[in-house]
Amino acid sequence: MSEDRHVLDVNTLIGTYPFRYVPHPDPDVLVRVMEREGIARAWVGHLPTAFHRDPVPGNAQLLAALAPHRAVLDPVPTVRPDWPRWERTLRDSVDAGAPAVRAYPTHWGMGPHDPDMQRLALASGDAGVSLLLTVRFEDLRQRHGLDVAGDLTAAAIRTLARAGEQVRLVVTAAGRELVEEVHWSLTPEEQGRVLWDISWIWGPPEDHLAKLFTTIGSERFCFGTHWPLRLTQAPRANLDLLPPELLDSRLGDPRWPLPPDPKNNEHE
Repeated sequence: MSEDRHVLDVNTLIGTYPFRYVPHPDPDVLVRVMEREGIARAWVGHLPTAFHRDPVPGNAQLLAALAPHRAVLDPVPTVRPDWPRWERTLRDSVDAGAPAVRAYPTHWGMGPHDPDMQRLALASGDAGVSLLLTVRFEDLRQRHGLDVAGDLTAAAIRTLARAGEQVRLVVTAAGRELVEEVHWSLTPEEQGRVLWDISWIWGPPEDHLAKLFTTIGSERFCFGTHWPLRLTQAPRANLDLLPPELLDSRLGDPRWPLPPDPKNNEHE
């Protein structure tokens, strides 16, 4: 897995963070980091927009900032389903080529069973894009006292996974405990609608990543770094440090819909 040069990072962000200084959170820096780390492509969100009431201006900034780098950077705009004309925001995101859209229900005061979030999950699936959720930006040891949003809960993820057959979730910044709690509470069909990035899953000595690959399967996970809030080297190192029997594990594909399996092309 360490020699795969077609890595897609599903969890990167640009822009400032309100609770601490983040150095150089700019797309041109991200591109250089990707080249250094052997990451071929990245899904990019706009970090300040998570804290805005209206996501539309931040989405416009995101698209403008990524325009010179669209060969390797894909925009993942934010859609707030309790905001006026959110359906248009979703359509505009799809028209802009977004492979997914982001939502931050805890930052918007939405509970785990919020019907607006379920409508967004269903609408995203109908539009052919994944819904990307962020469990946390910082852990409790780093979190600013004014950051009172809290982590995304297992109940919220379960509710969205069960909203409909077309739903496809990419959950980022989750630790082992949350992954296990959600995964084993879903049916096999529902489990197939959820992918987890590995940005917050520990490698050695805890070996959480190896344990999850063994019990749940590597295909339920995708590559994510949480740049610029976390080091990009960590997930790559954790993959390289997997036990020998897991080094050939294949990560899941976060794109929606999934590309055709070349093995099924019987006419060839």
